[in-house]
Amino acid sequence: MLNMRKLVFLFCCLVPYALPAQAQQRTVALTFDDLPLAGNLDGLTADAKLSEGRSVNRKIVETLRRHHAPATAFVNEGKIVDGGHATEERAVLQEWTRYGYDLGNHTYSHADLDKLTVDEFEKEVLEGEGSVRPLMQQAGKQLEYLRFPFNHTGETAEKHAAVADFLRQRGYEVATCTVENSDWLFARAYRTMLDRHDTQAARRLRAEYLIYTRKELEYFGELGKQIFGREIPQVMLLHANQLNADALDDVLKIFEKEGYQFVSLQQAQSDKAYRTPETDFNSFGWMWGYRWAKTLKIKVDGSKEPEVAHWIERYK
Repeated sequence: MLNMRKLVFLFCCLVPYALPAQAQQRTVALTFDDLPLAGNLDGLTADAKLSEGRSVNRKIVETLRRHHAPATAFVNEGKIVDGGHATEERAVLQEWTRYGYDLGNHTYSHADLDKLTVDEFEKEVLEGEGSVRPLMQQAGKQLEYLRFPFNHTGETAEKHAAVADFLRQRGYEVATCTVENSDWLFARAYRTMLDRHDTQAARRLRAEYLIYTRKELEYFGELGKQIFGREIPQVMLLHANQLNADALDDVLKIFEKEGYQFVSLQQAQSDKAYRTPETDFNSFGWMWGYRWAKTLKIKVDGSKEPEVAHWIERYK
């Protein structure tokens, strides 16, 4: 018969194995697009864009550091060089690399592959390396990831294959995304609210943004389980905008509360789920779960994905 000391010892040893597998397996890689500053910036001067970009990126990086969260930031080179402040804009990017975060290529001008020839897109990729490749080299790293603008990876099998071959030759891995929260749509309304000093509406929007983020995280998490029968590492798509600068701390708390651990993009995409090929080529910028479901011939109901509240879309 076991004495009490042995029972306590066995209980302590067995408790970790009794924890839900869900809590042990949930991981997410964070990614940010359209650096140095996302959104419709036509109304801002070059100096204003630089100032806001500095503030937005600094706040995002500081929040990531507080949460010990790895991240990869994807850069549009045209935003670096076209405003007359290339040196200063590159210093904004160094806010990421100096703390160990990675930069990726998001093409020169956020060009849509569906509207370009393969040669034109290759030029976009090469010109998109102007800042990120040397900055990654200075940080002792290789430039590894490219994210397709609009998640358009080629609307035909032939174009998709030709671009994929070019990217392999350049040493790129495609940055996927499996979770998104339409932050660009919220951010568009949020900017208008801030410009109008409509603080009440801005607070309401941030609250709605967090509610929607939680719903999308739950939806895409279940989608992954439906496709693969298990939890898979997620890749979260966000943008470098004022909304995320202000709300990122609360967004990351949602992940933490749901049992997610933050991992690098490399760690997330090393899971075998990410080796599932694309076999359905079209003009939709779907999250990768939908693409994988097509490949594996698993029927999913995309109509169940939560929708952004109409008042957000209608805010002018």
